[in-house]
Amino acid sequence: MPHFNQPIRFGIIGPGRAAARFAHGLQAVEEAVLTSVWGRNPDRAHAYAEKFAVPEVAHTVNDLLNSKIDAVYISTHPDSHAEFCIRALAAGKHVLCEKPAALNVLQLQNILAAAHTHDRLFMEAMKPPFFPLYEKLREHLKNDPVGLIGFVRAGHCDSSVGPDYPLHFAELGGGGIMGIGPYEAFLALDWLGPLKRVQTMGRLSPVGVDNFAIFQTEHERGMAQLHTGIDLLSLGDALLCGPRGYVLIHAKWWNPTHASLHYVDGRIMELHEPYTSGGFNYETAHFCELIRSGLRESPVIPHDLSLGMAHLLEEARKSLGVHFPGETTTDPARAS
Repeated sequence: MPHFNQPIRFGIIGPGRAAARFAHGLQAVEEAVLTSVWGRNPDRAHAYAEKFAVPEVAHTVNDLLNSKIDAVYISTHPDSHAEFCIRALAAGKHVLCEKPAALNVLQLQNILAAAHTHDRLFMEAMKPPFFPLYEKLREHLKNDPVGLIGFVRAGHCDSSVGPDYPLHFAELGGGGIMGIGPYEAFLALDWLGPLKRVQTMGRLSPVGVDNFAIFQTEHERGMAQLHTGIDLLSLGDALLCGPRGYVLIHAKWWNPTHASLHYVDGRIMELHEPYTSGGFNYETAHFCELIRSGLRESPVIPHDLSLGMAHLLEEARKSLGVHFPGETTTDPARAS
């Protein structure tokens, strides 16, 4: 088991919006630092390095992967997640990859095989379960339960994304199901267990990505009604229903700070728990602890859960006819 007597050194692949929030959160994580960044747009990479005091801007992905880093955070568009994950794992780096980790189940299986072959940690970045409110809710329900959750309702639509936003492009792995849906898929699987079947209705854009989708899912312990959209606006709360009560996680439920618990006996309990540093710090601190402990899989976001999310999303979008160019390939030689 490795012992780290120095900060865990991160490299960034894809210095975009998510990477900026990651860098902000990393400032609140003990014994972790940013040491290198690479992006297809050199100007953006240099601007990121200047803003977050990253000492090195790599000229190529290989330069970054050959540098003295311990782990990479990958936040490119979904179309290249699998490619960069596999290359990073093959280079001996631990990988924290932004959701969705891959375009489909096959790509994710290839990533996990690479993690096993090269004996490195792989984790999909899924922040909600690490937020203080989510953890407090879990603990509260152990002591004052609403019973076994049998129905989940969650969703979010964001019509503020402009026409140039990546979710509008099929070649980047766009659409609401892939851009917003991973959160909803996580919530359903986390509370209801493995997926049994999916039913989907939706509308596609002229370029073939889903502008709006409703997907109903059946699981081992219940059912869920989920929705996503990029041309409508919706509240973004979530509902968990049990026989002795229900839980309303107020919007934005994926950055949770407030939950209301309504019990069959008439009681209403309010849980409030703020978060700090943008919220990415909690999952990153967990990831770093896994590295220090020599673990290769997160008990909170295990590989089977990531596979379940990938399966749910793939079934939902393909039933609408959403397909991505090259989604079955993970050629590591494409980028330089």
